[in-house]
Amino acid sequence: MADTEAPALKISYALAGSVSAEAETDLWARLRGGFRLGESDPALTRVQEEWFRAHPDYLQRGIARSRLYLYFIADEVEKRGMPMEIALLPMIESAYNPQALSPMKASGIWQFMPATGQVYGLKQNAWYDGRRDVLTATRAALDYLQNLHAMFGDWELALAAYNCGEGCVARAQSRRQGKSADYVSLKLPQETRNYVPRLIAVRNILRDPERFGIHPGELVNEPYFMQVTLDQPMEAKQAARLAEMNLDEFISLNPGFQRRVIYTDSRNVLLLPTERVETFQFNLHRRGGVDQFSLHRYAAHRGESASKIAGEFGVSLDWLKEHNPLKLFRGKVANAQTLLVPSTTNIASRAPAPAPAPAARAKRPTMRSHTVRRGDTLYRVAKLYHVKVADIRRWNEHAEPLQLGITLEIPISG
Repeated sequence: MADTEAPALKISYALAGSVSAEAETDLWARLRGGFRLGESDPALTRVQEEWFRAHPDYLQRGIARSRLYLYFIADEVEKRGMPMEIALLPMIESAYNPQALSPMKASGIWQFMPATGQVYGLKQNAWYDGRRDVLTATRAALDYLQNLHAMFGDWELALAAYNCGEGCVARAQSRRQGKSADYVSLKLPQETRNYVPRLIAVRNILRDPERFGIHPGELVNEPYFMQVTLDQPMEAKQAARLAEMNLDEFISLNPGFQRRVIYTDSRNVLLLPTERVETFQFNLHRRGGVDQFSLHRYAAHRGESASKIAGEFGVSLDWLKEHNPLKLFRGKVANAQTLLVPSTTNIASRAPAPAPAPAARAKRPTMRSHTVRRGDTLYRVAKLYHVKVADIRRWNEHAEPLQLGITLEIPISG
């Protein structure tokens, strides 16, 4: 792992790892070289193969999503000496969709239930869900599978227990009363009975995709993403802009953040495509550094007006709700809580100004003048004169972007 340090910013390769000589450039070849599970139920495997043959779009969508994560997953599987088929398990669980949520509340590409996620150290709160974080959930899932393998001594039984629970498999074994208790012999729920054959079917298809009419395309054997560590919260939208990438792709790499905010108190790591990290770092420091784009914490008191808080920080109430787990009662903060709001250095660029009232109908208040000085922001000027940011925007068409030396008209409060 190679690290590069910068002020308040840490860049790291998430994924070094060894590469076999026969699969130096092709990740699919590397995966095939690590396949080693047997095929204990050929009849059920053929049924599952035919299902995928009849539904090629499902597999193609899963393959397309997997491109972002598969190198990392394969690397983790290989480091632990596990069968490489395990790297394909998210295809069965979620088709590699990190936003997948089952009716039973299982979440993420590995479909962790809330309680199991907590057992394996996956944080879950209003800001962040580690079950959807590809890095943390992958490591937790592999820990869980290794524990199940140690418990049952067999990968098929470990996979079955991953699907229906270790108690389910243990009870099925106890009913055999000394008879063979392998995967094929056990009486398991229908979904679990098909679970391992379904995984083996995906393995067989990717081992020989042309025979099944599947076209996985080339997949280079190198990291897709790198880690960036932030010391302060930041909007996902701002981070994506700095990396000059699509917001949807950014969210696909960072799905654990529930409020589209990189909330450093819960998780301070974000993922970026390897070719975007240098762009992110360059833009971040060219435009003022982390402080310029960070959010800061505001201790909201019970009974405070949410609209007033939003106005004080130059954002809309909708913005405040989208970026915070805000609990309101009749428009007021229901319980004391910490909110994330724009820092005083970046309020001016945050939200579009509300439409001004028609000149003919707007009663003009008494004004005073303020010449913009170095370090001024709309929030700072508004606080100085005890007015709202919206009031300054309303009476000054040239308020944004705020420029050194211009004169602002400030309504006299009261």
